[in-house]
Amino acid sequence: MSDDPALDIKIHAETVAADLPALLINAERVATTVSQGVHGRRRVGQGETFWQFRRYETGDSAAAIDWRQSAKSRRLYVRESEWEAAQTTWLWRDASPSMNYASTPDLPTKASRAALLLLATAYLLMRAGERFTLLGSGVSARSGRGAYDRLAESLLEQQSADDSFPAFEPLPRYAQMLIFSDCLSPVEDIRDAVGRFAARGAAGHVVQILDPAEESLPFAGRVRFEGMEEEGQHLLGRAESARGAYRNRLASHRDTLRDISRRAGWGFLTHRTDHSPESVLLALYAALSPQTGHR
Repeated sequence: MSDDPALDIKIHAETVAADLPALLINAERVATTVSQGVHGRRRVGQGETFWQFRRYETGDSAAAIDWRQSAKSRRLYVRESEWEAAQTTWLWRDASPSMNYASTPDLPTKASRAALLLLATAYLLMRAGERFTLLGSGVSARSGRGAYDRLAESLLEQQSADDSFPAFEPLPRYAQMLIFSDCLSPVEDIRDAVGRFAARGAAGHVVQILDPAEESLPFAGRVRFEGMEEEGQHLLGRAESARGAYRNRLASHRDTLRDISRRAGWGFLTHRTDHSPESVLLALYAALSPQTGHR
């Protein structure tokens, strides 16, 4: 371990991802078949629809420069099509106060595990030659080591945030989103957020991250519970007496999250912080792989 916790997370993420197969992230796309293991994909037809102009960046091909648009200013601009934008994965992790919970000192906080999983996923995307960026960062999507380093810096600079689920921002149709959160927000808020992204044609996967104590409520006797987001305090004289009702309510909440995801055409996975990060990354890989090549 180093003296820099942020650096430790980044190193751990690379270590976790390095031992897994290269992860090929594909949003569900219209009428296309992608050969396994092939990157730098091209598509004609609807996917060539113009999406946006963006500033030329080091590493862009000279052939991608739109000289007519560039002639209107002193800067170079690249013309991006909708299909090129659809190659991009937008990643997001919950950094709200509730994510700072860990029931025992030997467990990572949910925030630490979410950052680890997001970075490990980004590392796999980098190895696969995919374009990716951090949702809400304002940083344009790129591929390669530079993109990974920029994403890591953006992620680790933002150690806290108020949003428990990503705020809506317009993405190109058929974009891919990956969300890491404890998903303990009101289901109405989550339904609205997922629905708005899905209505724009974005595909996505939600990974719910919970501490084991949040799933089992292992406490007994007189226990005072204090919310981490100004929910106040609640005193239970016999915590074990509430265990059954609590677990049923959590199960119902999770079933609703699965239904929200299913109706949007999204995937939903769960992860506990006392389980290995490799397990959920492999599950995410398995969930994404069958989607390759169809819409």
